[in-house]
Amino acid sequence: MDRSPSDSSCSSSCVKLYLCSNPEDSVVERRALRESVFPRLRQHCRHTLGLDIRLIDPYESSDPSRWPDQKTRQQLIEECRESSAGPFLLALVGHQYGTAGLPGQVEVSEYQLLLQESQRAGVSTRLLERAYLRDENTLPPSFCLQTHTSCPQQVEVKEEEESKMQDKEEELRKVFQTAVSLCVREGFMTPERAHSYYRSALDADLRFALENRPRNDIIRRCLVYVHKIINAKGQREEKEQMNSQPPQQHPQPECATPDQDPVMMKPTDGHLLSQLCDNFLPGFITSRQLLVYTTTTECDRRHGYTTARRRGYAESLCQQAYSDLLGLIDSPIMLEPSEPLSTGQVSRLDDALARERAEQEELCAVLSRFYDIVRPEEEEVRAYVEQRDTQCPLVVTGGACTGKTVLLAHCTRQMKSWLADRDPVVIPYFSNLSINPSPKHLLSSLSYQIAHSYRHPSDLCPKLEPNPNSYLTLNVDPSHISSTRDYYSNIDLSPRPASNLDPPNHEPSTGEHVSSAVPNLYPAGHDPNLIPVLDPGPKPNPKPNSNPNIDHCLKPGLSLSQLKDHLSSLLSLLPSPKQPLVLILDGLDQIENNYVPQIIQCLPSPLPPKVKLILALSSNRTHALEAIKLRYPQCNAPPCKSDGSVCVEKTEHVPKESGLEERKGCVCVDRSGYMCVQLSLADRKQCVKMLASLLSGSGRRVTSGQQALVNQALTSCSLTLYARLLHVHTSLWSSDSEVTESSLPDGVHSSISALLDHLEQKHGSSLVGCALSYLTLSRTGLTEAELTDLLSSDDKVLAEHVRQGENPPSKMRVPQVDVERLLLDLRGFLIRRTVAGTQVLFWVSRHFGLVVGRRYLGACEVRREIHSEVADYFSGRWACGRAKPLPINQESASNEANATVSATAPMKIYIDRQPPGQPFVFESSEPSSSSSKEVGRVNLRKIIELPHHLRESGRWKELERELLMSLGFHQAMVRAGLLVDLVAMLEGEEGSPWLPLSRERALLASILKSSACLLRSSPLELPMVMETRLLPYLGVYAELEGYVREVGQDRRKRGSGIGVELCPAPSTVSPIQCLLSDATTREIFVTEAAGTECGTVVEIKSDGSAWIWKAPRCDVVELSLSREQSKLKFVGVKSSGRFVLLSTHCNKLFLWDVTGPEMFLEVKDPLKTEFEPESNQHTLNKIEGFVACQKTLCVWWKGESFVSVFDVSDEPLTHFQCQSTVTCLVCSANGCYMYCGQEEGTVSIFDINTSSLLGACSNPNHNAIISIILCEDKWEMACVDITGNITLWNVAAKTQPPSLVKECFSGSNTTKILNTDYSDEIDTLLVCEAHQIALWDACEWELWDQFLAPQGRAFTQAVLAQDGHLFLALLDTCPLVMVWRISTGECVLSLDTGANTQPLTLLKMATNVISVSHNGCLSVWDSEMIYAAGTTPKMGSGVMEVVVELTGNRFYTTDGSEAVWRWSLQAGIPDANFLHDGPVEKLQLSPDNSHLVTLSAGEIYIWQTETGQNTLRISGSRATDILVTPNSNFGVSLAERGLSRVWKLANGGVVCQIHLYLADAQVSPESTFLFGCRHGDLLAASLWSGSISKRFSCSAWSEQVVAFHTLPEHPDFVVVMAASGAVYTWKVAEETVCRHFQLPSTFHCQPQVFQTSSDGSYALLSTDNDVITFLDLSQARLCSLKAEDPVFKACLDKTGCYAVYISRPTASGNGCVCDLHAKPVLTVVRLADGGRVGRVCLRKNPLTLVVCEQLCVFVGFEDGSVGVYSIPDVVSNGGGPVRCRENLIGQEKQCPCDRAPLRWLPVAVPNVTWP
Repeated sequence: MDRSPSDSSCSSSCVKLYLCSNPEDSVVERRALRESVFPRLRQHCRHTLGLDIRLIDPYESSDPSRWPDQKTRQQLIEECRESSAGPFLLALVGHQYGTAGLPGQVEVSEYQLLLQESQRAGVSTRLLERAYLRDENTLPPSFCLQTHTSCPQQVEVKEEEESKMQDKEEELRKVFQTAVSLCVREGFMTPERAHSYYRSALDADLRFALENRPRNDIIRRCLVYVHKIINAKGQREEKEQMNSQPPQQHPQPECATPDQDPVMMKPTDGHLLSQLCDNFLPGFITSRQLLVYTTTTECDRRHGYTTARRRGYAESLCQQAYSDLLGLIDSPIMLEPSEPLSTGQVSRLDDALARERAEQEELCAVLSRFYDIVRPEEEEVRAYVEQRDTQCPLVVTGGACTGKTVLLAHCTRQMKSWLADRDPVVIPYFSNLSINPSPKHLLSSLSYQIAHSYRHPSDLCPKLEPNPNSYLTLNVDPSHISSTRDYYSNIDLSPRPASNLDPPNHEPSTGEHVSSAVPNLYPAGHDPNLIPVLDPGPKPNPKPNSNPNIDHCLKPGLSLSQLKDHLSSLLSLLPSPKQPLVLILDGLDQIENNYVPQIIQCLPSPLPPKVKLILALSSNRTHALEAIKLRYPQCNAPPCKSDGSVCVEKTEHVPKESGLEERKGCVCVDRSGYMCVQLSLADRKQCVKMLASLLSGSGRRVTSGQQALVNQALTSCSLTLYARLLHVHTSLWSSDSEVTESSLPDGVHSSISALLDHLEQKHGSSLVGCALSYLTLSRTGLTEAELTDLLSSDDKVLAEHVRQGENPPSKMRVPQVDVERLLLDLRGFLIRRTVAGTQVLFWVSRHFGLVVGRRYLGACEVRREIHSEVADYFSGRWACGRAKPLPINQESASNEANATVSATAPMKIYIDRQPPGQPFVFESSEPSSSSSKEVGRVNLRKIIELPHHLRESGRWKELERELLMSLGFHQAMVRAGLLVDLVAMLEGEEGSPWLPLSRERALLASILKSSACLLRSSPLELPMVMETRLLPYLGVYAELEGYVREVGQDRRKRGSGIGVELCPAPSTVSPIQCLLSDATTREIFVTEAAGTECGTVVEIKSDGSAWIWKAPRCDVVELSLSREQSKLKFVGVKSSGRFVLLSTHCNKLFLWDVTGPEMFLEVKDPLKTEFEPESNQHTLNKIEGFVACQKTLCVWWKGESFVSVFDVSDEPLTHFQCQSTVTCLVCSANGCYMYCGQEEGTVSIFDINTSSLLGACSNPNHNAIISIILCEDKWEMACVDITGNITLWNVAAKTQPPSLVKECFSGSNTTKILNTDYSDEIDTLLVCEAHQIALWDACEWELWDQFLAPQGRAFTQAVLAQDGHLFLALLDTCPLVMVWRISTGECVLSLDTGANTQPLTLLKMATNVISVSHNGCLSVWDSEMIYAAGTTPKMGSGVMEVVVELTGNRFYTTDGSEAVWRWSLQAGIPDANFLHDGPVEKLQLSPDNSHLVTLSAGEIYIWQTETGQNTLRISGSRATDILVTPNSNFGVSLAERGLSRVWKLANGGVVCQIHLYLADAQVSPESTFLFGCRHGDLLAASLWSGSISKRFSCSAWSEQVVAFHTLPEHPDFVVVMAASGAVYTWKVAEETVCRHFQLPSTFHCQPQVFQTSSDGSYALLSTDNDVITFLDLSQARLCSLKAEDPVFKACLDKTGCYAVYISRPTASGNGCVCDLHAKPVLTVVRLADGGRVGRVCLRKNPLTLVVCEQLCVFVGFEDGSVGVYSIPDVVSNGGGPVRCRENLIGQEKQCPCDRAPLRWLPVAVPNVTWP
């Protein structure tokens, strides 16, 4: 059927061009096109259109023996026509017609006619009879040309032999054409038929491509260049040709006359060329709009067509061809659905699942086309689906290659017709062919498909019924999907002819109804958005059509149990009687890593009503069948027969040759809880019919004798795949082939091996082996272009294309035609599927991969080498002109200089293989807007394939550095909708021993998870998110400095974005991991938890289960121990050092060394672990604690007065008896001594080696000892009792009792200490009580400090943080972990545990702090991150004012306290504090940065900024505000009541006094006037006299001045705003007024917001909700800027280029409450065009906003911190500030606690007093 260009463009992801030419006349032109045009064109298509491009030049090889024959060329043309996404034919017609080729086969009748007429005319036919042999296996029977081709691996024949072969071929051609001419002369053949034998390859290919083709197949899809040359041969060349040409002798009949010479009847080459150029092609120009370009070159008659002229024509041809092809390729692509996306339309996270959903449906359509034989098991599947009350799954089992997948694919497409009275939702999922086979991904994908299908049920499964004469292809361009709704507008639902790489269609002999394709049901348009005059650019999508069921599938970091529960809820709620759900899962047993039991356990049992589940499993995969039996033990499955009869098993014998075992026939049985259909072998007769149909479709048959052998082979193995393989073998037979029983392989694997043998013989072993290895080891398959690129990069393959005696060129590739010929021979076995929007080749059966792996990939080194080659390709290692060395033997190159070297010595020649570049995101090379420049196209092939091959090749360091910790890779993954996969990769433990940066990866994963809601709608915000979240912790994670540097480089590359120069102090620290066990329910809770120093946590739950987490793993796994075939239940856990001690319900103890293998040693204590045999009940003995010291294990029990000591190695047991109940215990470092604290305040000291008591001591109050601290270097022992008092003992003398050294009293009246925490590194002891926390100096044993609990709250636990500067505490009824700074006593951080209840306990590890919640959730924080965030400097209260030096290097802040902080922007910390005697009210900095002027408690302080000296302290000013003149010489104090004064900064002397108070005062730029408002007028007071010199009054118009602003760049002018909305400029010197603008009456200016740029071009008028209003004074227009949310603060930069504003999201926004959506946002926009420069999520509440001249934005926050952000916008030509932050990356960071800011004190008393 006709196919439009648009159909073609949508049917493939590649432009495939066949280059039609005369090989003898186009060598230069073809080489120029291949080397200069198509690499550029390919780059353009990949970057701009998302398409690849391939040029198939059949004559690319310099060896004519490699050129394809006519049949192959026609197949290549047809392949290009059907699979090209645009033009498919490029023809070069030169001045030479070319040589006519010999026909490959001639029908018997016609061949006999040729022989008859030749013999009748007396022409010898001996050559014809030798060259052509009769073959009855062709349809129709024909004489076939016997070709003598040599294998490409063989040595080239010598030139003499080549010449002889060419002479024989030429002689045969003349004989054949003579015979044709004789037949024409006698009237037995028409001239038209004869012309087909005269035509050259060029003519024949052109006619095949153009004749009898629909118009839409030619228009804008074919391009022809005709080059006519006049005087092509020079005089000298003609003379030499005439002299060297012998007299022509033609075979003639004996009685022939010249006018009857048959040779004379043959048209000349010139005539045929003229007919082609002047008749044939022009006819298509008019009828089919064929594009034909004709060039005429007239040459000098003396020289002819010289080499220089040919090069010139080739250059012009390249320019023209590039331009023309670009236009042809762009035209069908640049349609509305495929236009480049704006920033707001970038792919969202659900695109990956939407793509997979479409790809699974397409894959189902592809696989169903292999349903060649109707199977009786189809009715069994139908009967199961039609049953309404079945709640058990159906399992389709069978041996290898029995067609389970094809059967289910076919059934999937029939279910709509089977359930015609209902509207079923059918979801097929081929799990072994999925990109990500993990259980979590499978559950997410299924949940998404179910939720989306019931939201849009009509779109789920279009009736893409297979058409015997067409093939439907679904293709998605991932970068063109802005939502799932838009996806279906990009699907080609029109049928297209089957590709040569797809299997031939054979209509099953069944009577099913074939439905037509469902058209797109979505409207094409969308509602336009109203855009204000200035639009800040694309905004984050608020998810207007958010679906909770879908959103839940897209959350990264969900546990398997959460996904399982979500799937179960969907299956229970959504299906209905009218719309049941049929879920089909295939290939579960083929997934690696033994995921099947996990997946089966996640499926609901029993199935919910109206849900059908069909599983396909291999019969020999017993573990999968056992998992199903365990999951569905009793589901009350009814019989499967539709008539209710009982199905009977029948045993069928399977021949040994098939490789399958004896199995059941077509039955459906109830096996405990699931129904089963066992797939038998296909019927032999049906296989015979199928094979005959395949042979007929390829124009072949077999003789009756051969058919008997075929029948015998199919009797031994009646598999459809085997029949397809037999088709390949039998199609090679001729009628006279000698075939025996051994001629046919006896099984599938043997047939595949025989096929590979044939391919190696035809194409060469290196080409076949490497190509199939690359295809087999790829993760998702390869495109044809990628396969050619990889083969060109393979040294073994490319070396075979270097001819002996020739120097290889500098640019060289494997000819594309060689790859295409190989793929043609693999059609039917290599088929196309769409993966991530690109069509790739993959094996139709996994057994091809098995045979290829066994044949070529047996050694691990070979597999790693191939994976490494593919990794090099997708990483772009050899792209961009980088030549790769090719080792060859010197005998292959004609280098005379090396002639003396051994002929076998290898040498390296560097050759550019011309692979394409592989960026993470394709940026268009064409001029484009900034928005499209930011978007680009994600290189999905790279991000999918490269990680896999780096991992498989063992290149772990490269995987980690260049992918896992690369911003480019993260951006590509997020923009491709693969955020969940990215998080899984970062958290994945696979290969963790080779990936050392686990902490860094955990942090990145944590940030991505916490930012998922924003990144889902705005993936381009990733650099901003990462920069703001990583900057505070660069001192902790030095390895991430390169990541942050990459963020800055990306911002400069894009020319937009906001840089973070100083990150504000974090108010919280996100956990790097948040883990939840898979068995979490409300009824089950954690009873006890313990952690080891190396990061292992064990939880004991109320149901007796134990769960383990080992850092840095990302999952919590259950510990399962069995004894006497019963599962043990645990009741307690304790830890010490690297050991964990678990106690069970039956009083068993198990010891585990977490640093070794997971081996649990049972520890037996006769006193506690055994109970009386005669008693049925036993008392549960609870362990109070244990201490592990070297190999000694000391255990004490609750309520017991003895200690059990074990030796881990040989398990001897010793009991040490104490005076009272043991409460605590410590051991010496050498493990020799044990100190036991007891309930009555006694400490007993034992010698473990001798089992003797050395001594004891008691505290005076006899309070229970809860903690013992042993300082062995001082031989001191500190004992903490239950009241918090400490007694210090000297234990140096082992033979004497300890002596009391010191007794310390806490002064607390408490009766219970909750816990203690001792740090020997900083000699600090923390003692936690309910109402206070005490810190002790462990050196002097003095009480340092005490911290009271917040009012109304009580502490429950506290631990010291890193370096002792902080401590962490839990409060009752508080779900947060609070962090206090010890030096200031402030609570500086609150850590969110993610739970709604109070945490159970805090565990402090070597590098982490872990919170364990009651539901088992583990929140893991990095200790160094807590320390970095908690010690980041910030002021005590909210920042009220910020002033910045002109250089931008330093700035000053005040929070209303007595101190002004000076910050160094380069260092990022405050370096000085200016102290005052009262709260600071105002702050001013002189423009020359030399003086700081502050107002505190009515007094004015003047400071020298460099020295910190307070030079003046002025009292008596009664000022409420202060100003500094622009010349930095004078200060102005403004007093509302009293005199305002002008005074000198140097000495405080008063220059003049101003008697009137001027509101909103400003100093003129020239420091001459003080402007201010008074009673509605604008007054100008002289700074020299204090008198009012000038006045601007609007009283004549009965209005008042409400706002004004001076213009630094125009010092004589002041912009004035009147209450009526009139805008004036007042020239002060001349006192002239100009009215510029009148605002609408409905608009009101906000005086507190009003400001202007320094040049007066823009004025900020107001902020009203989410609208900011500007006045463009240069063009006298009012502009509005629409913000995303209500604007909190706004200002202009002084240049008037930018507007900066802070907006606060409303509670009713998108419903998300995370910091990125609920906290204020800083945004910068350009005023010139309204384009958004960038945005930053502030994550806390701001108070002040200042923009300095260096384009830095300073934001002061209410928690006392300050953030500084830069505007590096290159569009404005401002360039932005030049900062040194990136230069500081890599330098050693200094702890803020180690360096206190300088404290500069004020003058004690005022030294200047004004009257």
